[in-house]
Amino acid sequence: MRACLSKCVASPPPRPRPPRHRRDGGGGGGGGGGNDASSRPPPSSSLLSSSSSRRKARTNPRIPIISEGGQPMQPESLMMTFGYKTSLSEGAIKCPLFQTSTFVFESAQKGKEHFELAYGLREPKDGEEQGLIYSRLNNPDMEILEDRLAVWDNAEACVSFASGLAGITTTILAYTKPGDCIIYTEPLYGGTHHFLEHELKKWDVHAIAIPAGVRLTSKHEKRVREQMDGRALALALVETPANPTNRLVDLADVSNMIAHLTADQDPKRRVPLCVDNTFLGPLFMHPLEHGADIVLYSATKFIGGHSDVVAGAALGDADVLMPIRTLRTFLGNMLSPMDGWLLMRSLETLKMRMSISQQNARVVAQWLKDHPAVTHVHYLDLIPANHPMRDVYDRQCLGSGSLIAFEVRGGESGAFACMDRMQLIKTAVSLGGTESLVEHPASMTHAGMSAEDKARLGVTSGLIRFSVGVECVDDILADLSNALAHL
Repeated sequence: MRACLSKCVASPPPRPRPPRHRRDGGGGGGGGGGNDASSRPPPSSSLLSSSSSRRKARTNPRIPIISEGGQPMQPESLMMTFGYKTSLSEGAIKCPLFQTSTFVFESAQKGKEHFELAYGLREPKDGEEQGLIYSRLNNPDMEILEDRLAVWDNAEACVSFASGLAGITTTILAYTKPGDCIIYTEPLYGGTHHFLEHELKKWDVHAIAIPAGVRLTSKHEKRVREQMDGRALALALVETPANPTNRLVDLADVSNMIAHLTADQDPKRRVPLCVDNTFLGPLFMHPLEHGADIVLYSATKFIGGHSDVVAGAALGDADVLMPIRTLRTFLGNMLSPMDGWLLMRSLETLKMRMSISQQNARVVAQWLKDHPAVTHVHYLDLIPANHPMRDVYDRQCLGSGSLIAFEVRGGESGAFACMDRMQLIKTAVSLGGTESLVEHPASMTHAGMSAEDKARLGVTSGLIRFSVGVECVDDILADLSNALAHL
């Protein structure tokens, strides 16, 4: 909605993506429009209703070019100005906070035209954009943030939310109806697990679990098919790496399973593969490049990065996101202008923060692996070369991130004693901030799981989840050494 930067020299070449599991004829062809960065093609014909329009090219044509060879700017450079035109805000170098509930129309006729587009009563004219109406529908801070978030995953569009769980639940509700089933990988975040296993049942939607940390086979598929019991598959939800054990999921395996399970369903019904990329994204994994349809984030975590905002996001093609965007409008769980403004600030340092945290985590993981009080360390860099998931890590991930799960001797009492002796590292149930945090999944984030499920999924009483921050790594190690000394 807000114009961006300077003139482009040329449109960047499209980035190829692997074939989708979808059978609706999508993909291929399509351009990205012209080079004029001051005009953005609307992602759909309506803010409120679904649309069949779709831009097929993967690369965002609005990303400025910095050379005749067609090399686009990198995301970390674009976070300063992309999607924002200074002349629209008195020359302010930073996007202002648009803390307003509603927007004044230039005339009654303009108001009418804005609502015609919002309700999909007509297609936009050449060069016409959806006008600002009301902050539940659109707001400059929300829209510019969504533009910038989409850059990191090379996504066509983004929908932001008031929390990560709001994004997950809205996505699920947008694609399911009573009598359906969904498949999901486990373990995953405790809040998501509770929604799938308890709340969805109220709508007669059945959730079927498949394991993370293993390659999926025909046996897994057969077991899922039996549990489907004639229900239609509506959606697949993958969390990789899994919370809190860092177990990986091969997205190609899940994509193939979806194709097999939906072979007899209506080919016009889209069954999206949704990936919660909170642990590694948007820097160290790009699920859209591995067959995913929708990428989900708790933007509270690494994207926000300062433990001062709660937010979520869904990214993908515009038509895939349209049912989600429409439902967000009526649920009213959109991102606030203030939180959009805070997240724009955070995106400017995203790569630096995540890179330093990962650098620290690699040192810490090796140190923990050799400590006598630690019985096991779950960290992606430590996956053995001969482990079947090592290939998945090398093929699917660009880094190991900064989340470590480690088990200490003494079960819950040992874990609590260790956590309570920490001084620099704080105990709190979040992750991805500048500060180092630990939590005890079995009694905190995953407390709602049964004892049997915890044991089966590796959420042991001695497990500590550790989000490594950007502090001096020597100070982190000193704090850990003191905390573990008495176990």
